[in-house]
Amino acid sequence: MATAGVAVANGSGGADTTAAFKEIYSKLKEEMLEDPAFEFTDESLQWIDRMVDYNVLGGKCNRGLSVIDSYKILKGVDVLSKEETFLACTLGWCIEWLQAYFLVLDDIMDNSQTRRGQPCWFRVPQVGLIAVNDGIILRNHISRILQRHFKGKPYYVDLIDLFNEVEFKTASGQLLDLITTHEGEKDLSKYNLTIHRRIVQYKTAYYSFYLPVACALLLAGENLDNFGDVKNILVEMGTYFQVQDDYLDCFGDPEFIGKIGTDIEDFKCSWLVVQALERADEDQKRILFENYGKSEPACVAKVKDLYKELNLEEVFHEYEKESYSKLIADIETQPNKAVQTVLKSFLHKIYKRDK
Repeated sequence: MATAGVAVANGSGGADTTAAFKEIYSKLKEEMLEDPAFEFTDESLQWIDRMVDYNVLGGKCNRGLSVIDSYKILKGVDVLSKEETFLACTLGWCIEWLQAYFLVLDDIMDNSQTRRGQPCWFRVPQVGLIAVNDGIILRNHISRILQRHFKGKPYYVDLIDLFNEVEFKTASGQLLDLITTHEGEKDLSKYNLTIHRRIVQYKTAYYSFYLPVACALLLAGENLDNFGDVKNILVEMGTYFQVQDDYLDCFGDPEFIGKIGTDIEDFKCSWLVVQALERADEDQKRILFENYGKSEPACVAKVKDLYKELNLEEVFHEYEKESYSKLIADIETQPNKAVQTVLKSFLHKIYKRDK
C-alpha cells in the first residue's frame, strides 16, 4: 500500500524538530498503554508495546515531520510554542501510525518478506495472522489519539473527516492495485496509463503528500474547502514521486538507493511498463508479454533491454521536466505566499532525486 519514504520539507530547526518529535512518540504510546477503555493484561500490554515500536518506528518519519515544517511555514515562524509543537507532532505521529497500519496489512497481502531491513511483522515468530488484528488496533489508536488531544478544538471534526477520507482513498487505491496486479492470470493488457495514474493517486499521493499539508492547514485555522487547488497540486506531486520511484526501481543504482528493484519480477503496474506498452510494436509487445513478471534474470534482462531500446530513460527525463514546469506554474498561481512556500519545499526535495 505504501511506497518509498517521501522526502519532504525539513525546516531550519531540523535536528530540534526531530528530537521533539521522537520525545512525543513515547508520551503517545504510553497513553495507548494506559487507555482506560480496555482492561489490559500484562501480556497484552507487552504485546502492544512491542508491536507499536516494531511497526510505527523504523521509518524516516518524513510524512510526520513535514506536518511540523509545513505548520511553521504557514504560521511564518521558526519556533512554535510548546503547545503548538505538541499538537503538530501529535498529528505527525497519527500519519506515521496510519502508515504503520497500511504497511502491516500490505505486507500480508503481498506476502512480503522484509520491511525496513527486518522481517515483516506477520513473519515474526508467534505473530502470524495476529498481525491483521494488530493493524486494526493501530488504526484505532489514531482515533484515540485524536479524541484525547483534539476533541474540543474547532477543527476536530474536520480532522476526523480528513483521516477517514484519506484512509478510504488509500484502501480503494490498494484494491485497484491488487485486482489489477494480482487477480487471476497475469494479463499485461489490463495495464495502461489511466489505470497506473489512478492506482498511484489513490494508493500513495493522498496519504503521503496531501495529508501532512492538510493537517498543517487545519492546525493553522484554515478551511480545507478553500484549498482544493492545493490538494490537486499535492496529488499531482505524489503521482510524479511514484513515477520517479518506478523509474529508479529499474534504472537506479541499487548500491545508492539501498534496495534492488523488483517491479519487473513482481508484475507491477509500473509507469515504465505502461509507457513501453504504448510505444512497442507487435514484436516488442511479444517480448514484454513473454518476459514481464518472471523472476529469471534472463527474462528481467530482456525487459530492461526493451526499455532501453524504447528510450524510456529519455521519455522519463522529458516527463520529469514537464511535470516540474507544470507544478511550479500551478504553485505560483496560489494566492497565499506561505502555501506557495510549503508546496515548493515539497517539490524541491523530490525533484531530480536519485534515491
